[in-house]
Amino acid sequence: MKKINPNIYIKKVEDITIELLLKNKIKLLILDVDNTLIDYYEKLSENIENWAKEMKGQGIKLYILSNTNNKEKVKKVASKLEVPYKNFAMKPFKKGFLSIQKEINVKSENIAVVGDQIFTDILGGNRCNFFTILVDPINDKKDYWYTAWKRPIENKIKKKYGTKEEKRKDVY
Repeated sequence: MKKINPNIYIKKVEDITIELLLKNKIKLLILDVDNTLIDYYEKLSENIENWAKEMKGQGIKLYILSNTNNKEKVKKVASKLEVPYKNFAMKPFKKGFLSIQKEINVKSENIAVVGDQIFTDILGGNRCNFFTILVDPINDKKDYWYTAWKRPIENKIKKKYGTKEEKRKDVY
């Protein structure tokens, strides 16, 4: 079970604070796109844009890693946030995560993976010994077919996590 447990489970990307990252010695955030940064309709909120700008201003490196094969969608988000990206990552396989680590040259203990899916983002990040942060999907009413079938399973697992205040005090 450890491989599917995130280090932290929070509501949304914007709840990730600089204090949280500094406390856990995080220098690089590897971010998912679909339902983590943008919704089903590919809308990127101003809150996320401001959050990304603040993180970069505080010296945190951001990098997008997405499973989608729609390169233009990922490129559009990455260029708006002014961050590098890789698409068609095949998470939870390690290759995409490790190629970013090598490219940015950051130790594994200083990398966090942020995403809305347990079986891709969290499992992949944990397999690489990165810090993992699970967020709720931006839009839980509308999902891609290849994700929708996993949501009920993930929701059952999430109930066991509790909130960060209840169960995750050790890392927050």
